Amino acid sequence: MVNIPLDILQAFILTMPAFAANPLAVVTGGHAPMDFGKTFPDGRRILGDGKTWSGFIGGSALASILGLLIYLANLLLGSPLVSYGPNLLSAFVLVLSMGISSLAGDAIGSFVKRRIGLERGANASLLDQLPFILFTLAIVALFFMPFFNAVYGNLIGLVTVVIITPPMHRAVNIIGYKMKRKDVPW
Repeated sequence: MVNIPLDILQAFILTMPAFAANPLAVVTGGHAPMDFGKTFPDGRRILGDGKTWSGFIGGSALASILGLLIYLANLLLGSPLVSYGPNLLSAFVLVLSMGISSLAGDAIGSFVKRRIGLERGANASLLDQLPFILFTLAIVALFFMPFFNAVYGNLIGLVTVVIITPPMHRAVNIIGYKMKRKDVPW
């Protein structure tokens, strides 16, 4: 049975580890560039200084903690939301995968930006906003199909996540900019 308000709320809440990974990476990042300062054969940096191992690891870890808090809150409150898994370990593997894939998708976006000649901080709208969520959804669909089908399978959750990602991403970046954690508001 389709319950559109619950499906929308569920998709938003249960995708939170993926949404939160990038801003949390900003909090923990700044050390050890993921590309080790290396350039691609085109002469441009592979990723750039904005993608660091400290951000990748820290953002993934903090996103996992957020996901586990959501899992435990659902469990303790008897929430009608789909669970991340049948037990804490399963939930941890899923939310960790969401954090890692979100940041990997963001790195893929940076790689593409470098290849088309955009420098770090350049505004690339949808290229900044969609790769992280699309990569996360692909990984969840490939490796966590029952969860994917339960949350995104009726398309309401999937459409919700894809539609809300760009404006939410922009809003979070504006907040980070005003807090002086980001150099640009996009």
